[in-house]
Amino acid sequence: MFLECFKEPVYQPPYAEISTVFLKQSFRRICVAARQIGQKNKDATENYAWSPMINASPACLPLYSRQNFRESGKGGGADGSILVFNQTETAFHANGGIDDITARQFPVFQQTTLSAGDFLHLAAAVGISNCPGSARLQFLLGRPPPVAPAPDLTVPEPTDSVTKILARFADAGFSPSEVVALLSSHSIAAADVVDPTIPGTPFDSTPGTFDTQVFLEVLLKGTAFPGNGSQSGEVLSPLAGEMRLQSDFAISQDSRTACLWQANINSQARMTANFKAAMAKLQVLGQNTRELIDCSDVVPVAAPFAGPIKFPASFSQADVQIACPELPFPSIATVAGPAPTVAPVPGS
Repeated sequence: MFLECFKEPVYQPPYAEISTVFLKQSFRRICVAARQIGQKNKDATENYAWSPMINASPACLPLYSRQNFRESGKGGGADGSILVFNQTETAFHANGGIDDITARQFPVFQQTTLSAGDFLHLAAAVGISNCPGSARLQFLLGRPPPVAPAPDLTVPEPTDSVTKILARFADAGFSPSEVVALLSSHSIAAADVVDPTIPGTPFDSTPGTFDTQVFLEVLLKGTAFPGNGSQSGEVLSPLAGEMRLQSDFAISQDSRTACLWQANINSQARMTANFKAAMAKLQVLGQNTRELIDCSDVVPVAAPFAGPIKFPASFSQADVQIACPELPFPSIATVAGPAPTVAPVPGS
């Protein structure tokens, strides 16, 4: 999935300033090495979207790897197993469409001295930073290598009920609020295999920007399917060329999550802060954080969001399917002109 927002990252601050962050010289040397690897794997992370629950990008791989962790002890958590055991894990139904991502990243990974888990988290942090508005993700170094592939049937699918999705995340220690926060990633994501006739179909009209547009557009009244009729895992979409996942819409309407969903609309700071916090928790599942080194300063800073978001042309609040009436709906302007057709993400 190629996105225009993924371009050459600008690494800030310069390394001379990073030295003030780390108390030990050895930590600085390790983090410099991570920075150099991040620059090298830029070619493997650029031009991709991010999505934790659907086939979209190389930056999504950390979630597919992490989701194998359970509080009951099943799975290795954030260990990068999907990269090392890619032939096994990409065959899982829930991982459909990410084999091209592992194929791109694996040769770059082999050129580094990072563990698979560290590589995936560095790639994810560098990748998402290229999208304006995105959070600057934490990057911790020092995960041990994976010892086995993740078990199947641990990654939620868009056909799953809200109850099943929340239960799966709760088993890994995540609240409904954190589930919604992680779904912010669908702002810069697209689907390849929900409808294989239209690969690269984005989930909102601004797939090149990490913004709250997806939370607004999932609530708009649907009128048509973007491709070859109704497919398993999708529901009617409000915009031509846009896909609305069944699970996203269900979460936006469920009484346990509807207000959490709606609260993100036109609240960029809330969305990015909650996403960063949920990702920080997700990326250390099953890991001993006392043995990890904070190298977050090697992660580039994204360009700011130019907002605010707007209703797509021809839409207004009258088209919103509000499921949280107790929360005031924000005042949002409408783009002028006819209803748009959302273009597919190039390079799919």
